Amino acid sequence: MERYVLDFTEIDKTDLPLVGGKGANLGELAKAGFSVPAGFCVSTFAYRTFLASSSEMDHFFVQLDEVSYNDLDQISQLATKIRHHLTALNMPKEIKNAILSKWHSSGPEKAYAVRSSATAEDLPTASFAGQQDTFLNVLGKEALLQAVQQCWASLFTDRAVSYRAKNGFGHRSVFLSVVVQEMVVPDVSGILFTADPVTGHRHTISIDASYGLGEALVAGLVTADLYQVREGQIVKKQVSTKELAIYSLPEGGTITKSLPLEAQIAQALPDNQILELAAISQQIETHYGSAQDIEWAYANKQFFILQSRPITSLYPLPALSDANFHVFINFGYIQMMTAPIKPLGLSLLSNVTHFFFNERLAPEKRILREAGGRAFADFTNAIVIPPVRRRILKLVGGMDPLLASALREAMTRKEFQHLTVSKKAAFRVARRIAPFVVPAAAKVAGNLLIKNPALAPQKVNEFIDQLVKKAEERLLASSGAERIRLIQSEMERMFPDVLSKIVPYFIAAVIASGFLEKKLERAVGSDHTALLLSRLYKSLPGNVTTEMGLEIGDLADAARPHPELVALLRESQDNGFYQKLPFVSGGLEFQQQLNRFLHTYGTRCAGEIDIAKARWAEDPLQLLPFIISHIQTSSPGEHRSKFLQGAIEADETALEIIAQFDGFEKVQVARAVKLYRHLMGMREHHKFALIRLMFLYKRVLLEEARSLVDRGFLTNKDDVFYLTLEELAGLLENRKLEEIDALIEKRAKEHERNHQLASPRILTSDGEAINGQLANRAGPSGALLGTPVSAGTIEGIARVVLRAEDANLNPGEILVAPYTDPGWTPLFTSAVGLVTEVGGMMTHGSVVAREYGIPAVVGVGNATNLIKDGTRIRIDGTLGFVEILD
Repeated sequence: MERYVLDFTEIDKTDLPLVGGKGANLGELAKAGFSVPAGFCVSTFAYRTFLASSSEMDHFFVQLDEVSYNDLDQISQLATKIRHHLTALNMPKEIKNAILSKWHSSGPEKAYAVRSSATAEDLPTASFAGQQDTFLNVLGKEALLQAVQQCWASLFTDRAVSYRAKNGFGHRSVFLSVVVQEMVVPDVSGILFTADPVTGHRHTISIDASYGLGEALVAGLVTADLYQVREGQIVKKQVSTKELAIYSLPEGGTITKSLPLEAQIAQALPDNQILELAAISQQIETHYGSAQDIEWAYANKQFFILQSRPITSLYPLPALSDANFHVFINFGYIQMMTAPIKPLGLSLLSNVTHFFFNERLAPEKRILREAGGRAFADFTNAIVIPPVRRRILKLVGGMDPLLASALREAMTRKEFQHLTVSKKAAFRVARRIAPFVVPAAAKVAGNLLIKNPALAPQKVNEFIDQLVKKAEERLLASSGAERIRLIQSEMERMFPDVLSKIVPYFIAAVIASGFLEKKLERAVGSDHTALLLSRLYKSLPGNVTTEMGLEIGDLADAARPHPELVALLRESQDNGFYQKLPFVSGGLEFQQQLNRFLHTYGTRCAGEIDIAKARWAEDPLQLLPFIISHIQTSSPGEHRSKFLQGAIEADETALEIIAQFDGFEKVQVARAVKLYRHLMGMREHHKFALIRLMFLYKRVLLEEARSLVDRGFLTNKDDVFYLTLEELAGLLENRKLEEIDALIEKRAKEHERNHQLASPRILTSDGEAINGQLANRAGPSGALLGTPVSAGTIEGIARVVLRAEDANLNPGEILVAPYTDPGWTPLFTSAVGLVTEVGGMMTHGSVVAREYGIPAVVGVGNATNLIKDGTRIRIDGTLGFVEILD
């Protein structure tokens, strides 16, 4: 039988549906033996009974279901009406009697804290903290009943309604319990986190402390003392000036008082009490098995725990197989795709580094590991070795200077300083990779000294075509779980069999570039060298992404003369586009040209490293904004003429460079220039090969998923993206997963939540998230600083684009994006400048911007929020800053 009132001693964490998150946690803490002030909960059954007494709530719920979370005016009006209605209702007599009966047995002379406790509150995935009301020092039965009713009404505060709507919690499915707890009159109180809420460090206990009741701290009236404890030692003490404190009044309610000067500047908790509180918090964390956010109070010479809830803001940790210190590099910042990836995509990518070992490792031992829906690479054993560390820092510095900065910061941690690498393990890995590294090095030498670089792009394209064809033949000859294991093996051989045969061409180009830079700096100085090399970089032949961008321009030119076709391209929002094409002027010819484009580049898309992303071949409508932007921003043939002009300028620059030298040195420089021009554009070929193979794997995986739908194992073929390769193979072998529908639903919700997580560049095994800092340098007042990657200055309207497929650029607009990968390339022919939040000198957007000759600044933190869409900005791609002019 459901009850209106439950004592703390009767409830625990399993009773969340009855007493909400706060009530369940207090009961759990009390049962576990922690010092919790006594109290009881007015159950959610009482709340539901109270709501049922209203004749208007059904109508209000209908209105709530229709309101958007960001329509704050409508939310405010509706929420105010609901609260007024609920506070005016008469509380049912049986509920009132149950509350007062418990109040009498608890002590009618006592003061109580009356707190809201929602069923969607203090959860591991959503805190809802502070969204409902709390009433302190409540005395007397009338005040108690009034406080309970106001707590019920506070389930409909403006922010609570908006938060539920935004996070997918139904307004009818969230109920409210009310916690009635004996008041503690503390000398000192505050909040404690068993993990540092700022850095994420899991072994740093962070304590905020101030005098009196904790409400002064929560309300922001005081700056609390901050103490940090690690491994039983106080590692930080930040004593603040605490001018005010809130205290209880004997007649009920609270008062805010000014503190004496000596108390204001004194340490609120002495050292021994800091360590005592830290030890209690560790016991609570051990009890719950996760990091906790704890409210505490010190009164009558003892600590009381007023609440404990999970910390929901911490970035999840990768799986660990040992207690050693690890440094994880976010793979997304290397691939310029920082959004979360679905489980199948992560499972597929994790196989790429298996070639380092003789066996397929468990997830917690792999180099690539999942955390928060992102792939993190554990190169700890490599960066411990100084020569390897220097090479990795240089490599990631070219991709993203902030990533290199964050990695350097991680290396300063004392835990890293104590690491050593096993010589036996290093020798084992070296022996494993030697058969691939030696031939690759020989290929680099051949490219540098003998081979004709002009033939390389065509040769590699033919290699990729054959590679994909043979892989397709192997996959067609297999089926079921055998196919899945074949895909795993193919991914494991990606480095030795594929990338090691393609990357040496680009490595030769990089070596030639370094040689040219040194020679030119001695001949003409560093400034003129940078100018010459930037000109030499323009319109590189053989670059697959540049050629793709040019063909987008060709598609725009094919549509441009036909107004009816252009209108169709602008309006098409559904798959009826293809059916309508043949019936508009120029449509049939355009369709044929589009099909040829998709045959070559249809495996690509924005965020293409995630196998779950729809490819252009699967959803050609993604290309239409690129085509329209090109029509709007350029004249017929302009893209081809610009590319030709860039090539002419590069050829003239090549002659100018060679003319600086004589004799054998001239021969060397001429060879380096030729290598630079023909091989530097091949930096995208290895990614193109990987993406083509991944699309082949995707088609096969979806084919197997359809067979599982037919057999009743899956509800929808796209559910396969929420499984790992190992789980999929098991299903195909009839090893049905328990509650697979629930598992898929859970992972789908996790994937959505992962979008809300700030993706750190570096993550340590201690949980510390590190994002690095740009080197201090001057810029105009108020300017946003980044990394200069493509020289020049340009002013224009900022077009903030969060997803490539939503782009719609107009003439003179500067593209502002979180990141760019090859799937964004078609926009570069439309933009006059580029700003991204992520990137470095050698990342995709930087390279293409230099090739197209448009100014670019990358690594501008939070650019897509700080720069508003439609604002006029100036970017300086030479010095690396962005000015907001409006």
